Amino acid sequence: MALRHAVLAAMLDGAFSGYQLAKIFDVGVSNFWYASPQQLYTELAKLEKAGMIAGEQVIQLDRPNKRVFTVTEKGLDELAAFAATASKPLSMRDDLAVKVQAIDHLDAGPVLAQLDERAVEAAAKLALFEQGMRRLRGDLAEEDFLRTSPRVGPYLTYLAGCRLEREMRDWCLTTAALLRARTASHCEEER
Repeated sequence: MALRHAVLAAMLDGAFSGYQLAKIFDVGVSNFWYASPQQLYTELAKLEKAGMIAGEQVIQLDRPNKRVFTVTEKGLDELAAFAATASKPLSMRDDLAVKVQAIDHLDAGPVLAQLDERAVEAAAKLALFEQGMRRLRGDLAEEDFLRTSPRVGPYLTYLAGCRLEREMRDWCLTTAALLRARTASHCEEER
């Protein structure tokens, strides 16, 4: 998958400025694709040049003018071609997991602090994803929303994000508790 596909998929619901797209990525898309605002603006320019999105200047009275972009037919064709290709298996590269892998030969203190920090970050992302799901669902029960909503893709990716962040939070908390217990046990044995 290229960044272009994530951008096109994020823009399917309307016209968005680069700033709005960055917010969409920060809250929703980040659970499956990270991109900095600079990368997004660069990609918007490439997509517009390729004819996959169309930009339009919006005049604002009390604020600076802005450009908003919408997906074109060519952009939809690109997404359709992408959807038809085989997906690669999920792969994870996580420096914290490498540190835990090597923990038996390291000072556990810094790694414990990072586990605690990652658990807090995962909990915060989980809360954002759950908030996004509530916003999309409105007053409908989840089952009713999934059965009747004309667009469920963003909701389904929020569900995946919730599961991943919940698992990451739980893994960090469990791992940190285990490592702390082992450290305490070793300290008692040394006395």
